Amino acid sequence: MNSGRKQRISDAFGAAAAHYDDHAGPQRMAAALVAGLAHRQKPDGVRRILEIGCGTGFLTRDIHARWPGAELVVTDLSPDMLARTAKDGLVAGIFLTMDGEAPIFDGEWFDLILSSLAFQWFDDLAGALDRLAALLRPGGSMIFSTMGQGSFTRWRAAHEANGLAAGIPDYPSLDGLRSLLSRYDDAFAFDEEYALGCGGAKGLIAHLKGIGAVVPSDGRKPLPPRELRRVMAAFEESGGDDIYQVLFGRVTRAGR
Repeated sequence: MNSGRKQRISDAFGAAAAHYDDHAGPQRMAAALVAGLAHRQKPDGVRRILEIGCGTGFLTRDIHARWPGAELVVTDLSPDMLARTAKDGLVAGIFLTMDGEAPIFDGEWFDLILSSLAFQWFDDLAGALDRLAALLRPGGSMIFSTMGQGSFTRWRAAHEANGLAAGIPDYPSLDGLRSLLSRYDDAFAFDEEYALGCGGAKGLIAHLKGIGAVVPSDGRKPLPPRELRRVMAAFEESGGDDIYQVLFGRVTRAGR
């Protein structure tokens, strides 16, 4: 794992924790869909749940409401995000600072592993899926959302129009995620698009800063001001709004 990059991600989300909720419209919708999918999959008989990347607790609170009797293990890479979720007092659980792609557990522990918009920060998604799936008890399911390749297409295009590459990570396509999940016996994936009415380039930048999504992919540095102004102008010319493509996946472990 790239520990330096992970520390930058943790720091960025920690800095955004206090105002994250003000900018997180798509994050709320994705978390609600993950919780709904999970509840339809396993409405009862759930003893232990692991959440990866709790953020400020959108999914956490929904999990607690749907399975109030289950033991809930809540994790996040950012101690500040984790503390914000823990201190609201609305959820009883075990709170652990943990890198989701390097779980500290071993063996068949969980009936559900749930995550919303955290997996896109993994260095090795395929390896992480294998490690997390191995923690499922027989009949258990992992249900998650992650960013898709179609996200921020206008922002990327504005960079390309100026001969530049955006610092946004290379998210998987829906076909790519389906290919990753094809090695599991019982898995599926689909996508949803969420409009991001950011009202221009400044609004998009404020949104990304507001949720802490400011760590570029490896090898890319922030643009100099002159180049950033050119990109912002091109983005405004394209309409000044963008989208999230969110990929949803489910892996279920065969029962015995």
